[in-house]
Amino acid sequence: MANPSPGFRSNPTHKITVEPYPGKVTVRLGDAVIASSSEALELREADYPPVLYIPFKDIRFDQLTKTETSTTCPFKGKASYWSAEADGKAAKDAMWAYEAPYDEMIRIKDHGAFYLNKVVIRSE
Repeated sequence: MANPSPGFRSNPTHKITVEPYPGKVTVRLGDAVIASSSEALELREADYPPVLYIPFKDIRFDQLTKTETSTTCPFKGKASYWSAEADGKAAKDAMWAYEAPYDEMIRIKDHGAFYLNKVVIRSE
């Protein structure tokens, strides 16, 4: 592997699954749709709630602005953040993405996830 996860190396029993989400996912800020996809991925990790990752192609980046915020996960890699602004509303660091994830998490590359407390996420 060219970019292995240090988290999995030190904790090989840690389990993260990434599977296609069977329905449609819509993300809104106010009344504005900022993402909508029938090709989302559902990531499940340990005791955390599932997280839906939406393909970049289905995200309205014209309503997002990349910020300086970043965090690092030992299993997924470095996350970048975007703030959303639409329908007269703003949400700082509402979306994150792993633009260059570790090899084990390559399926979430070019996908973004949104915070439930900053936008409205509806899944069908």
